[in-house]
Parts: sequence; C-alpha cells; structure tokens
Amino acid sequence: MTSDRKIRANRANARASTGPKTAQGRVRTARNALRHGLSLPVCSNPALSEEVEALAREIAGPGANAETKELARRVAEAQIDLRRVRYARHKLLSDALAEPYYEPRANTRKKLALLRFLLQKNAPDLPVENVAAILNSTPQGPHKFATILSQEARQLLALDRYERRALSRRKFAIRAFDAASRQQHDCKY
Repeated sequence: MTSDRKIRANRANARASTGPKTAQGRVRTARNALRHGLSLPVCSNPALSEEVEALAREIAGPGANAETKELARRVAEAQIDLRRVRYARHKLLSDALAEPYYEPRANTRKKLALLRFLLQKNAPDLPVENVAAILNSTPQGPHKFATILSQEARQLLALDRYERRALSRRKFAIRAFDAASRQQHDCKY
C-alpha cells in the first residue's frame, strides 16, 4: 500500500509537470504528431491517390486484367511511399541547411549559461566584442552539416526505417506483379 506522504509527493510532481511553459515550447509540442505524416497510408491523401492510380495504369499497361491492375497498384503505392520518405529526408536536411542562423540545441544551452554567468554579481569583466563573438557564432560549412546530422540523427533514423519498409514493400509487390505477368504470359502460349 502506498503511503499518504508518497501520494502527496506524486500529486505535487504531477501538478508541476503540466507540459511546456513557454509559447515556443507549446507550439513545438502542438506539432509533435505532424512531423511528416509518413505513417498515414498513401490512399488517405486524394492527390497521392491520383498519382498512385496514374502510375499503376502505366505499370499495368493497356488491356491489363483486374488482378494485374491490383498488383500494379501495390507497386505504385510502395513507389509513392518511397518518394514521400525521400522527400521528407530531403526537406529536413535542406531546411536545416538553409537556415542561416542554425543553432544546435546544445550551443543554445551553453550560450544561455554563459549569459547567466555574466549577469551574476561577481562575474568577470570580459570585452563586449568577445562576448558578442561567442553569442553570434553559428556553425558554418561542413561543420554545420555534421552538426545538423548529429542533431537530427533520431529523425533520420526514423526516416530510414520508413524507407526500408517502403523498399521492402515495393520489392515484394514487384515480385508478385512479375510472377502474375509471367503466369499470364505462359497461359497465352
């Protein structure tokens, strides 16, 4: 049985952890479920459904039977999924690279700690130019790209899992389509 003291402590902790306090934090958490939408099926988006149907017609060819059309649709869905994943990865990296003031989260924390330190009563007097140079510094060139890759590693790993799943689905769909096409071709002769 849980003691009254522990129950009170748990309730106090629960009241203290009510989510983000700042407007920026609230905006960020509001978008948590809207990162990329790759877990949604292709057919849930009408524009993508039209692309799938057009690609399936192209894959199946003219005069295809219903089974061939359905197998071609599965290949097309996997291909469109693969394209969505690759576009999401490209967008993630290109948006971060295009950001002129890209700041890794760890650097932001260090800069805030420096500011807090400098605002203390007994802080050393540093030349303003040196402090400004530190606060205005951002990664550039290859260092920026490496920083972005390390910062976005979890997101890139998730995208990699989506890509591998789409590649696997496409591979098996192509195999099934090819087997049905061979079988249909063999029946004709």
